Amino acid sequence: MIDQSQFTRRTVAFYTLGCKLNFSETSTIARHLQEEGFVRVNFNDGADIYVINTCSVTETAEKKCRYTINKALRINPKAFIVVTGCFAQLKPENIVNMKGVDLVLGSNEKLDMSFYHGSLEKLEKTEVHAGNIAKDKRFMASWSSGDRTRTFLKVQDGCDYFCTYCTIPLARGRSRNATIAETVEQAREAGDAGAREIILTGVNIGDFGQSTGESFYNLIKELEKVENVERFRISSIEPNLLTEEIIRFVSESEKFMPHFHIPLQSGSDEVLKLMKRRYDTTLFRNRVETIHTLVPDAFIGVDVITGVRGETNEAFEETRSFLNNLDISQLHVFTYSERPNTQALKIEHSVPHEERKRRSALLHEISAHKTRRFYQQFEHTTAKVLFEEHATDGIMHGFSENYLRIEHAFNEELANKIVEVKLKTVSPQTGNMTIEMAKNTSGKNGFRYSPENMQL
Repeated sequence: MIDQSQFTRRTVAFYTLGCKLNFSETSTIARHLQEEGFVRVNFNDGADIYVINTCSVTETAEKKCRYTINKALRINPKAFIVVTGCFAQLKPENIVNMKGVDLVLGSNEKLDMSFYHGSLEKLEKTEVHAGNIAKDKRFMASWSSGDRTRTFLKVQDGCDYFCTYCTIPLARGRSRNATIAETVEQAREAGDAGAREIILTGVNIGDFGQSTGESFYNLIKELEKVENVERFRISSIEPNLLTEEIIRFVSESEKFMPHFHIPLQSGSDEVLKLMKRRYDTTLFRNRVETIHTLVPDAFIGVDVITGVRGETNEAFEETRSFLNNLDISQLHVFTYSERPNTQALKIEHSVPHEERKRRSALLHEISAHKTRRFYQQFEHTTAKVLFEEHATDGIMHGFSENYLRIEHAFNEELANKIVEVKLKTVSPQTGNMTIEMAKNTSGKNGFRYSPENMQL
């Protein structure tokens, strides 16, 4: 039994690579270690223990992992180094060969870090604890902390889809979740900690309920009743799982924001079949049209991958045409990279790397045009904005209900507040929306604000 008193005032720093799910899990690891007595510090300040939470989505995972380890050891050569996450689950043997690593933890072991880190003495031989994730049915709850404004709540983990290009099922296992009651309690806990907005996150959140006999629709209905959280957002949800029932619920909800993020991946039905996606472009277009009918002002973000194996020139042009004619707000463009042990490697047609980059650049242009057009239709209207607590170069930011990013000169009274403002114009420098707001409470320029709300 380790005497936890020895960890009092020992310092810990974190570095997270990858998705929002990783960030929520890093926060939970941090809370567990702080309960043991550790003090969290910034990465560059030097720490007794460094925890590096890795990703496996791109081919740069190993390079980024090695770079971060070396950086930590330059800051403190005696630091105890822990590497965890998806890359640690998939390729623990690669990490063992990286100089200075003491402990490697797999996807489920990372949230039990207290059982593995020992006394923090540097080890002569790297320890590895990465179980068979495919057989592990445990769900480890987590939510991000450190930013009271917006919190990422993990509601689901793993995936049963096994798309040909993806390693996530290999790194995180099968789809699983906590019960609705347990998930709602996690949301209340985040609300008690000061969260004003919660983003529901996971690997395949629309699949919620597979392990408990429940449903995502019933989950969001119960979350709507959580009194101490004012806003919820649904993160990426598969189009075949985004039902009209869910869209209609968001349209009528007081707490779920008019904001959808839907992975498309390709606008070519032939490529979607090669990817083993569970929908076609007709279904996807139907989902977008349903959103516009029921939630006209909604922000719609779309994921797309360019240069996958099997994406011929003709298939890419189909994707480009499909996206050009789709009424969406923004694209999240990913350039394909081959991942070991994926079925996509069996597809013969390979797109040259330079061509992949060219195609990505073309889709980024489409995205920039669509985002600017979406923002411009709300110029000179009003919106309710949740302002963040931090500022950069004297500028604070916030998000409207439909995910317009707002910028304004820092005002401490607005931090972590939901404020009604008048939108002005889109900044040509940043692409964010600017606003009109009084600099004091005198009511000049037709505006006044209280600590909780601004009114026209």
